[in-house]
Amino acid sequence: MALGVLTLHIHLPGCASLKEKRGRLKPLITKLQREFNLSVAEINYHDVWQDAVIACALVSNDHKHNQRSLQNVARWVDDSWPDVSVVDDKIEIR
Repeated sequence: MALGVLTLHIHLPGCASLKEKRGRLKPLITKLQREFNLSVAEINYHDVWQDAVIACALVSNDHKHNQRSLQNVARWVDDSWPDVSVVDDKIEIR
């Protein structure tokens, strides 16, 4: 069994409240869950208006598959969500 975790530190420019932040994060999280069949959650910066850290988890029987899939997720977020800037991404495979 292989577990892969992608951690994305994202910046949400222009957010002026936590309500607005949640409104912009929720569609991203939902789309990630549907498109890539991942478990996704916000894990840090809960009270910061313009920053968030989200984690995406994937379990399979192949380490390489997890690595490729999570790299595709990071690339997809960067390419498909122009109103979100990825500050940092980190992939851990176990």
